Amino acid sequence: MSMKSIVVFASGSGTNAENIIRFYQGGDKARVSAVFCNNPEAGVIEKAENLNVPVVLFNREQLLTPGFIETQLTHYQTDLIVLAGFLWLFPARLVQLYPGKILNIHPALLPAYGGKGMYGNHVHKAVLANREHEHGVTVHLVNEHYDEGDIVMQESFPIEASETLESVTKKIHLLEFSIYPKAISKILGI
Repeated sequence: MSMKSIVVFASGSGTNAENIIRFYQGGDKARVSAVFCNNPEAGVIEKAENLNVPVVLFNREQLLTPGFIETQLTHYQTDLIVLAGFLWLFPARLVQLYPGKILNIHPALLPAYGGKGMYGNHVHKAVLANREHEHGVTVHLVNEHYDEGDIVMQESFPIEASETLESVTKKIHLLEFSIYPKAISKILGI
């Protein structure tokens, strides 16, 4: 079996991207070949470079105009695209080019608390405000709409009466670090 090539798209600090890179480093089944980033100030850039993973910077026009992204994805012989804190809607043409090969992680139990504007603390505040009894993360395939692709994996935890935004956020991050590599490996069949 040849080494699978994962490309991570990220916009922010890069904690999930770093976790995924480290998970596959040194293995013989898959590796993160590149990080694609739309934010030249993002922390993910330094994290990727420190782990010897090339970074491809792009802007909105390059994402929306056919050509640049496709050429880069071909260059890295991409088998799977993983969104890790990538906040822009993924273009339909790329979804069609990589059917069933684009994953995203969402900090809620979809279909609840999904959609445009529902990310990070926005999700956690809504979950706490609605006095939900459980919270969790969902890994799903990406389609043309925010957070509506088929669910690959979900994990949840009970919300205690004493939970704060900080405690919930910490639990979500730990779940993300645990579940995302499992879901990636599942989709890659490794």
